[in-house]
Amino acid sequence: MKEGVPDITFQNWAKTFSCQPELYFQPTCIDEIKLILEKAKENDKKIRVSGKGHSPSDIVCTTDYILNLDLFDNVLEVDEENCRIKFEAGMTVKKLNQEILPKYNMALTIQGSASDITVAGSISTGTHGTGKNIGIMSTYIAELEFLTADGKMMKCSREENKELFLAALCGLGCLGIITSITLQCEPHFKLHQKQLSCTLDEMLENLDGHICKSEYFRFCYFPHTDGVVYWEVDKTTCPMKSSANWFWDYAIGYHLLQFLYWISTFFPSLVPIINVIYYRFLHSSYREDIDDYYKIFDFECLFVQYVTDWAIPRENAAKALRDLVSWLEANPDTPAHFPVEVRFTKADDIFLSPCYGRDSCYINILKYRPYGKYVEIEKYWTAYETIMLKYDGRPHWAKAHKLTYKGLQNMYPEFQRFCEIREKLDPDGRFMNNYMQRVFVPKSKSD
Repeated sequence: MKEGVPDITFQNWAKTFSCQPELYFQPTCIDEIKLILEKAKENDKKIRVSGKGHSPSDIVCTTDYILNLDLFDNVLEVDEENCRIKFEAGMTVKKLNQEILPKYNMALTIQGSASDITVAGSISTGTHGTGKNIGIMSTYIAELEFLTADGKMMKCSREENKELFLAALCGLGCLGIITSITLQCEPHFKLHQKQLSCTLDEMLENLDGHICKSEYFRFCYFPHTDGVVYWEVDKTTCPMKSSANWFWDYAIGYHLLQFLYWISTFFPSLVPIINVIYYRFLHSSYREDIDDYYKIFDFECLFVQYVTDWAIPRENAAKALRDLVSWLEANPDTPAHFPVEVRFTKADDIFLSPCYGRDSCYINILKYRPYGKYVEIEKYWTAYETIMLKYDGRPHWAKAHKLTYKGLQNMYPEFQRFCEIREKLDPDGRFMNNYMQRVFVPKSKSD
């Protein structure tokens, strides 16, 4: 569909950001995308590409044109011998996992917590999973093709246009419109997941040991308790095994949690009690599951929420978490919802990757919005960001954060080079919006 539709409201999954673009497009082929680019140029309009809207920020929002690629998701090539697959940019992680890769006995090495998101959106924002020897999703991309603002097709990889490739692997949608992705996969595998618990002190005192014990280690801290739930996850050839209690965990646990947190918006002092109940009676017991890789990777996000996620050098993880706990203890009037999720990734060389040049620890905090209700986050978020900055943190690009060009330019050794590439590819700012202006344009130029 190359004709744009007016009066469409774009809203992200968390319902924290929305916009009303002048026109909303859903192209089905490259030629239609080129026509949309021509139309944007003729009418001097900005254009942003949307995936599934899972990003809890305004990274997509514009009042000009939004281009959605849901109808542009065909498989283009499959290289079974080298375990690679090439597909159009509207392909979702979920479709790959459930419909495409099983046909070829292939699997993703890693994915983010959610699977109903596009691969293009995932890599463009630096989506990550967890594992001491596992990179962010972008590190498993072998080749990209994208259209620049003037309709020129660019192809890049580590062998061809390497510098452009290292910029485009986390390009935030401001270098061009990704049209195809070649993804390095691996033979299909199952994962053996063990769920265990301990105190936060026990976890932090032996954090390096825990991280090295399994391939895909992560843990969650429950604020206002001393409790941690952690997962040791490794590849296995053992038979399938499940300990999940769907009726309690999801049917009752989900609805009850939303109701209890809704009550707590009137009586905030209930939050610590809710956290203790859910930790003690639902999450702290031992569990063991063996299933297809993607079923273990998928993380139930429950209901809409505010969320932010920063990466810090791995060696700073324990100190940062202790500071966060100390702040919560000193500010009992600011209750924090569970969980604080902690994951680990290895260093890479992608220009805007939060893991550029360093093994990293991601610390993710959230506050639910029960039944879509507004929940105050400002004080908690400000304290968290202050701690992350203290420990050399870099914000996840898909998440809402307060940093601008002034704060970001010194966080990334290749930040200025990325900006030069962006300005060269898109001199008229066709792919810019308010988010991009904040992070890539010095204030003196944007005023």
